[in-house]
Amino acid sequence: MSRVVLVTGGSRGIGLAAAKALAADGYRVAVTYRSAPPTDSPELLAVRCDVTDTEQVDAAFGEIEATLGPVEILIANAGITHDTLVLRMSDRDFDEVVATNLAGGFKVARRAVQKMMRARYGRIVFISSVVGGAGQAGQANYAASKAGLVGLARSLAREFASRSITVNVVAPGPIDTDMLDALSDERRKAIGGAVPLGRLGTVDEVAATISFLVSDGASYITGAVIPVDGGLGMGVW
Repeated sequence: MSRVVLVTGGSRGIGLAAAKALAADGYRVAVTYRSAPPTDSPELLAVRCDVTDTEQVDAAFGEIEATLGPVEILIANAGITHDTLVLRMSDRDFDEVVATNLAGGFKVARRAVQKMMRARYGRIVFISSVVGGAGQAGQANYAASKAGLVGLARSLAREFASRSITVNVVAPGPIDTDMLDALSDERRKAIGGAVPLGRLGTVDEVAATISFLVSDGASYITGAVIPVDGGLGMGVW
């Protein structure tokens, strides 16, 4: 029987692309969402969950386990932004981003490894960002949360390697998602122009990297940060 995958924040963007790619690879895939489930992906089990809430995380895993079986592969993708300069950034702006992007990743990973340890198998992939390594004006909260995922992933990689659980990080650069759709064409061109490859990345390119990291072909890779950024952050990891 195919393995069970959970993608947090899987209702759109990179999360949804990864979920669809993994379903196409033959996995049984669940996604969490906070506001609205994906509407065009009946092959996915959609479960409402706020990853900042431990009780909701436990309930979501319980529903997935009852429907599909224990989660064997976790893609910790759920994330938010509250961008502004530090002098204008409120405690709430900082705390909410860290609570979702970093603490939320910790909470879902902590729940997932319980069953992975018993099975002596697991794959965890955290979705970070080039900003976590390079920094970005106006995104101190986001950069801190995404950098924290690297330390978290490498600590988990060391703790659970003896149980054949690998833990890695994918660090996308500027990706063509609805987040960038809100920007002007001029601004989008400027962002793409700053990338050595001269363009924005696609969600499918990120999804392909995730698919590789959870495959048997990547079984000897753990504690790694894989940039998918067109060369923008080369050298920062």
